[in-house]
Amino acid sequence: MPAGILTFYAHEDSNMRKFIQYCSMPASPEHQRRRRHAIANILRERPVATQGELVDALRGLGFEATQSSVSRDLRILGAAKEAEGYRLRTDKAPVKEDAFTEVARFVRGVSRAGNNLVVVHTGVGAAQRVAVALDRSRWPEIVGTLSGDDTIFVATSGGAATTRLAARLNSIFAEQPA
Repeated sequence: MPAGILTFYAHEDSNMRKFIQYCSMPASPEHQRRRRHAIANILRERPVATQGELVDALRGLGFEATQSSVSRDLRILGAAKEAEGYRLRTDKAPVKEDAFTEVARFVRGVSRAGNNLVVVHTGVGAAQRVAVALDRSRWPEIVGTLSGDDTIFVATSGGAATTRLAARLNSIFAEQPA
């Protein structure tokens, strides 16, 4: 927006000025640090069912937050969504294969999709939880993950890595009861 329009709104309504300042300026690193500290404290006290609930709790403590900033903070803090809600993980060590037993019940299937992609299908709402376990595994085949609601795209470095990863995941998740 041109500066003149912003100035017009700023003189017109003080709430609009606050909104424009909020939208225009990203949170300072200090604000982000304090907000993450507050999130960690909230999650130590109780699980939080949704990111929206966490946004509301933060606002109640005087923090400006959006769902996207909370989502990023949860990822940075290593929080995971469990059956009862978001919780902080106390163990930050890399996930071992036996740690997948916690999320295996959510996996519905694993398949290749080209030379650099493995697709993991999960139950509705479980993809993020499984993707976090995959990210924490630190397996060399995994370059990164992208999760939706019930699907995870797992990027690999090439065809051989894709084959190894698909076989590895199928062997882990095929043993689980449906």
